[in-house]
Amino acid sequence: MFAMPLGDDGAQLRPLEPWQAEEFLAHMDRARGLVDPWIPFAAAATDLDSARALLQRYADKQAADTGRIYGIWLDGTLVGGVLFRIFEAARGVCEIGCWLEPAGQGRGLVHRASRTLMEWAFDVRGMHRVEWIASAANTRSVAAAERLGMTREGVLREAFLHRGERHDEEIWAVLASEWRAAR
Repeated sequence: MFAMPLGDDGAQLRPLEPWQAEEFLAHMDRARGLVDPWIPFAAAATDLDSARALLQRYADKQAADTGRIYGIWLDGTLVGGVLFRIFEAARGVCEIGCWLEPAGQGRGLVHRASRTLMEWAFDVRGMHRVEWIASAANTRSVAAAERLGMTREGVLREAFLHRGERHDEEIWAVLASEWRAAR
């Protein structure tokens, strides 16, 4: 297993794997209030079996080169994560997602971890486009996309149904050429 440092504060980015289901579930229990209003991710991990199944789905995606999931650890505790929800190498397009629990907020962890994924996607895998899709009402996620240098490309009105309520989704993206020019 590897751990990639995310800065001077001891934060680390590591793969999340099925054998870590218990730690992941404890983290999701702490994060649920922040995550659940926006995405069904937290609702997909409510007990040990469902947490393991979610991590196994991403292990299978990684094996198929269609997605990946990573945790963000701070002081040895899992406090959030980032993922390639979609990874289409043949098309050169992927989508990044993120989440945090309260202990991880306000430290720039999502920004640093997302940049790490974007650098890998562009520089190692040769991706052409990285997308970020967020509920228009999720101001933290929208702000994160903007801080990452992404461009708001549009809104899909009432495109996402979550907990019986329709949400507008904002589509943000950055192209490889823009990413390289900004660095």
